[in-house]
Amino acid sequence: MHAPALETALRAGAASLLVVLSDVQVGQLLDYLGLLQKWGRVYNLTAVRDPQDMLTHHLLDSLAVIGPLQRQLGAMGRAASGVRLLDVGSGAGLPGVVIAICFAELAVTCVDSVAKKAAFVQQVAASLRLPNLRGLHARVEKLDGRFDVIVSRAFASLPDFVGLSAQALEESGVWLAMKGKHPAGELTALAADVDVFHVEQLQVPGLDAQRCLVWMRRRTK
Repeated sequence: MHAPALETALRAGAASLLVVLSDVQVGQLLDYLGLLQKWGRVYNLTAVRDPQDMLTHHLLDSLAVIGPLQRQLGAMGRAASGVRLLDVGSGAGLPGVVIAICFAELAVTCVDSVAKKAAFVQQVAASLRLPNLRGLHARVEKLDGRFDVIVSRAFASLPDFVGLSAQALEESGVWLAMKGKHPAGELTALAADVDVFHVEQLQVPGLDAQRCLVWMRRRTK
């Protein structure tokens, strides 16, 4: 049974972000929040402990990328079906788990170098019955597969994020970095072959903090 106040806040936050959630998706997101609460201390998943704060700082913060991601897939001429997304340094599965819940046809891999965090994502995939989600214990620079979208949330500086994951990005793929305030210094430090084609500000409901998305791709010659 989910707390009514949390469900109300989740529905209101999603509506504010113009994200349409089914009742099943609302239930999965709240179940995920419950798993974060239950296993947070054991796995050292997050410093945020209060359920309402977790809803704002984790779920709504991650839901803020859903609309922009949907628009970008459309701009790439891609439907979610068949698209492979990698969440780098995923930790507790943020934003990867939220993306997997919102895009059932999109294949989401959450990679983390900490085994217990990758195991937690696998547990979430099983508990929430998300066949499109997997947790992978590995270092991103050692991965063999290729992905259409590579996302990170508070993983590393932009140059490090791009440099470590470059071999995992499809030639026509894009990087999506979730950042706080506009990372002007990091943008100027990017390699010349990286094209920053869009930076957009986000407003997360209930969160009094700056948020932005940085979209990047390989520069065409």
